[in-house]
Amino acid sequence: MPAPPHATLDPQGGAAWAQLRAEGHRMLDEMLDYQEHIRDRPVWQPIPDATRAAIREPLPRRGQPLEAVYGDFKAHVLPYGTGNVHPGFLGWVHGGGTPVGMLAEMLAAGLNANLGGRDHMPIEIERQVTAWVRELFGFPDGASGLFVTGTSMANLIGLLVARTAALGPGARRTGSGAERLTAYTSTAAHVCIPQAMEIAGLGSDRLRRVPTDRDHRIDLGALERAIAADRAAGERPFLLVGTAGTVDTGAIDDLGALADVARRHGLAFHVDGAFGALGMLAPGVAPRLGGIERADSIAFDFHKWGQVPYDAGFVLVRDGALHRATFASEAAYLRPERGGLGAGSPWPCDYGPDLSRGFRALKAWFTLKVHGADALGEVIDRCCALAAGLGERVAATPELELLAPVGLNIVCFRHRAADEADSDRLQEAIAVALQEGGQVAPSLTTIGGRRALRAAVVNHRTSRHELDLLVDETLAHGRALGRRPPPAPLVTGR
Repeated sequence: MPAPPHATLDPQGGAAWAQLRAEGHRMLDEMLDYQEHIRDRPVWQPIPDATRAAIREPLPRRGQPLEAVYGDFKAHVLPYGTGNVHPGFLGWVHGGGTPVGMLAEMLAAGLNANLGGRDHMPIEIERQVTAWVRELFGFPDGASGLFVTGTSMANLIGLLVARTAALGPGARRTGSGAERLTAYTSTAAHVCIPQAMEIAGLGSDRLRRVPTDRDHRIDLGALERAIAADRAAGERPFLLVGTAGTVDTGAIDDLGALADVARRHGLAFHVDGAFGALGMLAPGVAPRLGGIERADSIAFDFHKWGQVPYDAGFVLVRDGALHRATFASEAAYLRPERGGLGAGSPWPCDYGPDLSRGFRALKAWFTLKVHGADALGEVIDRCCALAAGLGERVAATPELELLAPVGLNIVCFRHRAADEADSDRLQEAIAVALQEGGQVAPSLTTIGGRRALRAAVVNHRTSRHELDLLVDETLAHGRALGRRPPPAPLVTGR
């Protein structure tokens, strides 16, 4: 017997559903057109003041037609995105996404599943992806995994699990007490590592930033000396964080040697593999990640080299029981039941801080099943080959200077300036000119105290064409800007 009619947020009546269906199909077709023809668009373009102003309005009290709101999206949002879908996007380490991932995101939104807990198939999909991740990294069956927003959150979880290993679950209530815990990572590690120490209440002063060697990897001798000095001073070393793909240069720490150091000193060994860890999929990169299989925990992003749409971070923990002891909480409303919807224990909320969790796993599941792990590995190897080629061209061009070895997929270089005092401002001006030009968009970083253009090859759509454009346009802008004072320095994010 049908339910009595009442007001809902669904379309009212068959005609309204038909209108919504037609509009939805148009949205889907036009977003697929957007991806198919992305090369016809600029990578990025500045947002006009009028566009920013157009969306500034009071809280809508009355609804508007869907087609009108979609029109606002097409006019004011779609043309002014970050640009990482475009093959010319070379700044920062952003994956390009795929049409398959976009469709999976739509399906996940239709289900509107909360993956905090209970007994339903979306959680089984996340468990299946976790099993694939265990297989990829050679972790045991008892290892646990969890989808999170990104590697920043995954690194925090890895740190908290390491704290539990050092102090026991009681530290959740009492904190670290009189224990003076210290952690170790390199000066090239991501800023989210000291931030995790701060969030955990340990303090970033308790993190030892160990110098790097000429290849931008953590200096093993300096690491050993730092640990020894802390022990002698009464500190308690508890965590060593290695990096698989540093942000600035893409360097990979000697993970096997770090695993030895961690084992010798009784430290938890965590790997920040935000983009580099998925190099395990690539025959050309995987051998360089030797030792990652010995980590106690690994953090990485499917939304980078996995080409899954944002956001899709992941943490893998060797000791699943320890992982659960770090987060599981007792509450009557969270008590697992023996049957019904309340079964299925343990739940994902037992392994992280979030009770409300979206169905991130579906887009990773679709991506791996539709494209296959081998195809993703081929993309990764191709990205590295393209970066190596770009590095060779930079090194062979007298007007340009390579500032770091091209160890993976990141190329850091600069345009030589007639006056070295203006060199940093010249790089910043070139970056702005390239980004506003709309063909290629690198980012900026600092290498050895010198500003550098940074090209990160992550997108599966990027080809030699875009990298040649990068060099050609850098040379053209460098020559033009070198003849006049550069503008004020550009302030950039991560």
